[in-house]
Amino acid sequence: MALRLFAVLVALAIVRTLPHLARWRNDRWFRAWVGRLGDISGPGHVAVIVLVPVAATVLIAGLLASLPLFDIAWLAFAIVVLAWTLGPREIETDIDALVRAPDTLSRDEAMVALRHDEDTLPWFAPALVEAAVYGALRRRFGVLLWFFLLGPAGALGYRLAQTLGRDAALSLDAATRLAARRLADALDWLPAHLMVFAMALVSDFDAVMGAWRAWHHTSGSPRTRLDPDFLGAVARAGVDADVAAGDGYAEDVSDPVTELAHARLVIRRVLVVWLAVVALLVLAGWIA
Repeated sequence: MALRLFAVLVALAIVRTLPHLARWRNDRWFRAWVGRLGDISGPGHVAVIVLVPVAATVLIAGLLASLPLFDIAWLAFAIVVLAWTLGPREIETDIDALVRAPDTLSRDEAMVALRHDEDTLPWFAPALVEAAVYGALRRRFGVLLWFFLLGPAGALGYRLAQTLGRDAALSLDAATRLAARRLADALDWLPAHLMVFAMALVSDFDAVMGAWRAWHHTSGSPRTRLDPDFLGAVARAGVDADVAAGDGYAEDVSDPVTELAHARLVIRRVLVVWLAVVALLVLAGWIA
């Protein structure tokens, strides 16, 4: 776990200090791989598409384990995988571009970059907060959780599943698209819940947990359905509570710029909580 934490810290530093790396990331190989498997459909199609690259990643990691300098070789490999799977841009970068947009055209371009699905993103505070938090989940926190749990194969599997399930540009039949979306949602479920618990610690606890319970009570979604749809409502409640509290004065919870600025702060605090928890686990392992 200590090596994984170090790999995460290095990868986060790289993608933050070298934002132009986003231009070098491409998934043409994955799109070509998807196109070559057009003769099957449904869950089996999704399993083959995702599991073959994941198995190759596991094999590479296993081969590195046999090298004399396993730690260094594995670390370099893990950092490369993380640098590819995180992003494509840091969520704070897109939030800042939107908050600081000097004109309407720049603002519209920034909203296109921030959106987390194919739907048009309106200049409306709740929608923007949701887009920011879902972007943070799928660009960062989902990748990090599955990397911590399963190593490079987990990070790669998560990224490929998200691309397959959410990229409308991929030519998939209806059965395959449905199975891919369900897989993407299922992989989001656990990191989304961990984000909620971290938000409760760094934001208004009562507002966050109250929104989480209210969503499950009123949404009609069965608890057996693994999807992250609750995250948007929880994030809105937490950010609204923070904005309303202000710094000794009331602030407008309908102002998109103010809401986004607070959402950015919450996202960064959630990252600190996650890294602190992992660091504590590493220390506990050393002490034990």
